[in-house]
Amino acid sequence: MHSLRLCSLTLLASAAVALASDLKIDVTLPVECDRKTQKGDAIEVHYRGTLTNGDKFDASYDRGTPFGFQLGAGRVIKGWDEGLLDMCIGEKRTLTIPPELGYGNRGMGPIPAGSTLIFETELMGIKGVPKPESIVTKATSSSDESATETGTGTAEKVAEKVEEAAEVIGTVLADTDDAQEHNEL
Repeated sequence: MHSLRLCSLTLLASAAVALASDLKIDVTLPVECDRKTQKGDAIEVHYRGTLTNGDKFDASYDRGTPFGFQLGAGRVIKGWDEGLLDMCIGEKRTLTIPPELGYGNRGMGPIPAGSTLIFETELMGIKGVPKPESIVTKATSSSDESATETGTGTAEKVAEKVEEAAEVIGTVLADTDDAQEHNEL
């Protein structure tokens, strides 16, 4: 029975780790557009990066120049390659990036190893896509839908993972009940 409890705890811990590695995307200024960012786009982004304690470690705003890179090409941390997809010019997002999608267990300048990173981002441009003359923001109900679609349904994910773990534990318990009847061995 001890090994069964250990197995149950391991399954629950695995579910917690799976949740911890989820990227959180909060759309803080939803924008309407015809063309959103896609993998392979050359984009320019203004950003402010902080640690979970609020300490700023970098900001393109301080330099007055947005950061340019090719989206989805592995030239930036995975949290950016994933978190800046399907974004409109002028849109703002806050990305909460777990270590697995950031710098992992290695320190990087002022960023300690194992850090969760928070980036306030603003898409300034997509190469080859004309900048809109004016930014049209989405209605509030659309922003709620957008937030859910982009990964902020954490409570639902927790419930789903716990349900999966409970199902596996139930199966393991059912399988071990048969073994309990043969204690003479």
